[in-house]
Amino acid sequence: MVMAILVGAGAGLGSIVFRWCIESFTRLFSGHTDYAGSPGSAHPHLPWLGPFFVLVVPVVAGLLYGPLVNRFAKEARGHGVPEVMLAVAQRGGRISPKVAVVKTLASALTIGSGGSVGREGPIVQIGSALGSTLGRCTKVTEQRMKLLVACGAAGGIAATFNAPLAGVFFAMELILSAFSVEAFGATVLASVTASVIGRAAFGDVAFLNLPDFHVQHLGQYALFAVLGVVAGAVGVGFSRVLYAIEDACDWIWRGPEWLRPAVGGLALGLVLLALPEMYGVGYPVLEKAAEGRYAIGFLLLLLAGKMIATSLTIGIGGSGGVFAPSLFIGAMLGAAYGAVAHGLLPGSAGAVGAYALVGMGAVFAGAARAPITAVVILFELTGEYSIILPLMLAIVLATATSRLLTRDTIYTLKLRRRGIDLDGPAPGARLGAQPVSSVMEPLPAPLRATVRLGDAAALLSLSGHGALPVVGADDAYLGVVTARAVAEAMAEQPDAAPTAAGDLVEQPPRISSDEQLAAALHTLVAAPGTGLPVLAPDRNRPVGWLSHQSALRALHSSGGTPAPRLVPAVQL
Repeated sequence: MVMAILVGAGAGLGSIVFRWCIESFTRLFSGHTDYAGSPGSAHPHLPWLGPFFVLVVPVVAGLLYGPLVNRFAKEARGHGVPEVMLAVAQRGGRISPKVAVVKTLASALTIGSGGSVGREGPIVQIGSALGSTLGRCTKVTEQRMKLLVACGAAGGIAATFNAPLAGVFFAMELILSAFSVEAFGATVLASVTASVIGRAAFGDVAFLNLPDFHVQHLGQYALFAVLGVVAGAVGVGFSRVLYAIEDACDWIWRGPEWLRPAVGGLALGLVLLALPEMYGVGYPVLEKAAEGRYAIGFLLLLLAGKMIATSLTIGIGGSGGVFAPSLFIGAMLGAAYGAVAHGLLPGSAGAVGAYALVGMGAVFAGAARAPITAVVILFELTGEYSIILPLMLAIVLATATSRLLTRDTIYTLKLRRRGIDLDGPAPGARLGAQPVSSVMEPLPAPLRATVRLGDAAALLSLSGHGALPVVGADDAYLGVVTARAVAEAMAEQPDAAPTAAGDLVEQPPRISSDEQLAAALHTLVAAPGTGLPVLAPDRNRPVGWLSHQSALRALHSSGGTPAPRLVPAVQL
């Protein structure tokens, strides 16, 4: 608890420093607090350049952060969240402390000089690095180290966006990919601490200032549902464009990596000259779109421009997040969709801004596939509760659409392109690449669904697994019955208790004999009892049993490491 509070305080202070750096570099490079709010204007200290100063500032900033990242922390390049996910999944939560400093400077220089990226990726990586550093200094266990990394991510999101709930769910849904009481309590402590510090510095106001929206007609829910499906596809499209342009930049560039951001800054400058609304994060443009102040054609231009500008910023070696760009793209899509709907159904379509707000959450959900975070963070960013029902509907449909279109999110795709599967074996690991069929134990005798509860209790008491598979009359696999479930049932009143094993069947996640052991071990962690049945590839017939012990025995028998000599723990 104390360490969670310390990490939250560090993340809160880090967010203050980070935002100050962004504002300072933005004023230095553009002469404005937010150049996207005054697109096309000249730099007040370089009036003779007019709007053409945007061709120069990305190059100058690239000459500063390019060598910095290349020399001290190459993992600070890009949007940051995938690196934190990898550290938690396969590196025990270990993140270099240098990342916090380098990421702060590199991302602030990138955004301040016009890089069309967001703040969430950097602050997540900064807060996570602080949590990891504290964990290493105090020599906590690996599990606690991962939890402190998640606390840093939660605190960073909470303080930067004044969104304490979103920080908690972002950490649990994306960083830990698991929910538990301990993780929830720790991340809440970190998030609250960071939020208190952030509100003391930035004030307790919604991050985005949007007008109130309301659903005025039941028919609007159908329109929001269609928007959710479209936004899910656009979110997937954004991730594809992002990595396609990054591939193009890799293919074109043949020089030293430290020089890449400066040379690529020329291309980014041309985009900013043609469409100055792409400068930086772009929240003023987003708010104007939500207020219905842009024409449909210009909204679609801004949507395409943001995809290209963000992808180019990251492709040339810039540092920044993709959360804010996905909100921007969603706002442009939603506003354009709302304008079309209003033109076709003027009496029942409702306000354009409501579609912009829903589009923001839906595109992020389609790209990141984090529906809980998307709902909560949109509510906290805008303070708009009146639109929560269509927001939830669209986000769920966007997530489902994204899952149908691709197995990867905008975060995991970056890792998979590098040959890293978060659910697969870590590179060089001795355990995980084997198929389950090579390590599974013989299948314990299954229970028939019609077996009486007393007989099931006797069989489970003789089994060392704590659970047994259950089959039907045709030997088809039905699930498992655990010793815990049988014991609880037998403790109930006789007239209320189940009478057969089939009444207590549970359906744990299925493991097949042909899948990789690493993926199966992830499933095994949350399983009831001490193991799970292994099913044939058709997933309808149990053929073996998998436990952590059987995996380790297979490792010893293959010669991976010598079996230890067993000695008594206590001499009697």
